[in-house]
Formats: sequence, C-alpha cells, structure tokens
Amino acid sequence: QVQLSESGGGLVQAGGSLRLSCVASLRFYVMGWFRQAPGQEREFVAAHRWTVLDPDYVDYADSVKGRFTIFRDNTKNTVFLNMNRLKPEDTAVYYCAAGTTYPGPFRYWGQGTQVTVSS
Repeated sequence: QVQLSESGGGLVQAGGSLRLSCVASLRFYVMGWFRQAPGQEREFVAAHRWTVLDPDYVDYADSVKGRFTIFRDNTKNTVFLNMNRLKPEDTAVYYCAAGTTYPGPFRYWGQGTQVTVSS
C-alpha cells in the first residue's frame, strides 16, 4: 500500500520560514506539493521530476516562485518544501503528492499538514 506522510507544518509569522517534509513508502519519478485554503479549491504549489537525463526538474506556481524551493532525497524517498518569506495568503493545508509523469496526474496523496501564517 502506497503511503505518503507529511510533517513540518505549523504556525509562523509573516516573513518567516517553514520546511515541509514528505516520506513516501515507494520511490516515485514525480513528487509534488499542493495546498488548499478554506473555501478554495486545491491548487498546485511545486513539483519535482526525476529522470535519468534530467534528475532535478522542478516547477512552481507563480505565486510561490522565488520564495519556495522543492528538493528531494531519493535515498530516503523524501521530498521537501522550503518555504521562505511566508505570507498570510500561504495559509492552507499542504498536501504531498506522487506520480509517474509530469506533466501528468498525481495518483497518490498524503493526509495534509496545516500551515498557518499570521499577519
């Protein structure tokens, strides 16, 4: 059974930083992060795709470019999301996701971790 387990959420003041972690029970070519704020739809945040020819392809939503960084430790099937210069509008439940292709559907999801940014 595939499992994704997130950690690292919490409460932080605007301008602060947090690091989210997600451990997967399997190695995936693609791992990413999404978020869902109250009353809003889930939205894409960042993705990391590993291939032999391009082992560190990354993609970001425009709203987080320059502030968030996604990276992986493949030896531990773990993906991280460094979040800097956080804003109140970053407040959401953050979900880890995994898949086999990018662009493409994310087939596996974690339970989510709450990130709250106070103004």
